[in-house]
Amino acid sequence: MALYRNAPVAHAQEPTAAPIEHRFNPYSDNGGSILAIAGKDFSVIAGDTRQSEGYNIQTRYARKVWQLTDKAVLATNGFAADGNNFVKRVKQRLEWYEHAHHKPMGLKSIARMIQTMLYGKRFFPYYVYNILGGIEEDGSGAVYSFDPVGSYEREACRAAGAAQSLIQPFLDNQIYFKNQQPEPGSQPFIPGNLPLATVLSLVVDSFTSATERHIEVGDGMEIYIVMNKGRTTDDLLGEGKLQKGMQIEELGALGEGSGERTFLVRQALKRD
Repeated sequence: MALYRNAPVAHAQEPTAAPIEHRFNPYSDNGGSILAIAGKDFSVIAGDTRQSEGYNIQTRYARKVWQLTDKAVLATNGFAADGNNFVKRVKQRLEWYEHAHHKPMGLKSIARMIQTMLYGKRFFPYYVYNILGGIEEDGSGAVYSFDPVGSYEREACRAAGAAQSLIQPFLDNQIYFKNQQPEPGSQPFIPGNLPLATVLSLVVDSFTSATERHIEVGDGMEIYIVMNKGRTTDDLLGEGKLQKGMQIEELGALGEGSGERTFLVRQALKRD
């Protein structure tokens, strides 16, 4: 076959990627917000109940906070289906652990287990931001925050979700005392030493203000309070301690129980 110097050469066309807007997206952000604050001998974990997608409200009651053990509560936020599935798998592993070792898993160990589960799915991750709160083995309150692929750390407080940019600066100021200076001669600020009544007030103020400024937060609020064994409940159950409109119930022990007490406080938020 004769070859010609200027003959056109046929090249195989490279496949072109589909436009980004036409690609399949397996994830969806369902809004809402969660937060947790650790105290000296308690932890408070809270979340709103609105589930939405864009401007559409899918339901006005979708749980984001789950009791795992008598010492641990997990809050999830992000893609609701992934969150529900992840909580189901965490509870399954905790049940296996208790059957094998005849005792519930400790909070620090639960945090490590969650890290392993998230990191194991890093190539197709759970689109979920998790906050774990509860009581450590030494009786102190603790909060662990996670990103979707398993990076985690222990903190005094953390917010996540649609209104994180609104809530977290407020918590940094009120819990970590950022941009605050103690008066001359007074004790230095120590994060994690606020009384329970103050922490509850901060949680309510956080969600109330976020509801006013963000369309994906609202409808209702659930606050889980985990107390160390032997701690008094006068600052929670005493007359006039709860704000108007709050409803409280004590959750029963899971399994045999070890003396810790968990309370669930509900309050309505704006519905528009």
